[in-house]
Amino acid sequence: MKQLPKGKKYHLLQPVYSLNFVNDIFEPDLEGYYHYYNLVHYLHSEKVLDGLHIVFVELPKFKAKNLTERKMQVLWLRFLTEINEDTKRAPKALLDNPQVNEALEIVEESALNDEEMAAYNGFWDWMSREATNKVNMEMTLAKINAIEAERNAIEAERDAAVAERDAAAAERDAAVEKLRQTARNLKAMGLPAEQISAATGLSATDIASL
Repeated sequence: MKQLPKGKKYHLLQPVYSLNFVNDIFEPDLEGYYHYYNLVHYLHSEKVLDGLHIVFVELPKFKAKNLTERKMQVLWLRFLTEINEDTKRAPKALLDNPQVNEALEIVEESALNDEEMAAYNGFWDWMSREATNKVNMEMTLAKINAIEAERNAIEAERDAAVAERDAAAAERDAAVEKLRQTARNLKAMGLPAEQISAATGLSATDIASL
């Protein structure tokens, strides 16, 4: 699978591992079944080629220590022997195991040609954009709701102020009307305007207009 797009620097390459499962013993003098090799210069062994690694696993030497490891051994052996380019659907036992299922996904991805890989990457790019758009939309809606709530709070505060002002005006008008009615009564009783003004606080002009 292509790892580095054209024009990119080689230091961006990730390490490459060659993993080889061998159904034979080729290192009889070594006890372990796992053999890790680096690539070195043929004449100058101190020169190690970074980034390329070879791993051999000698299957006859591997002995599962418990039931779980024995089950995993069987699953991995099935993976190695049953999965190939003609596989259309992996067995359920392999799909149900998270580690083996992940390996199946990697195999499926690595088998894609350039056009299929472009479509595959395009799909996940689209999924990423959709997720980003969803987050942005949710953030925008949250901001709109916050603005709407703030506007509603301002309008409610304004309406409360208007209602308070109207109530005060109505109370003031009622008090004035009460004084005017008192002035009318006093005027009807024949009291002079000066006394009515002193009793009600109304001006002589107001009293005359009653």
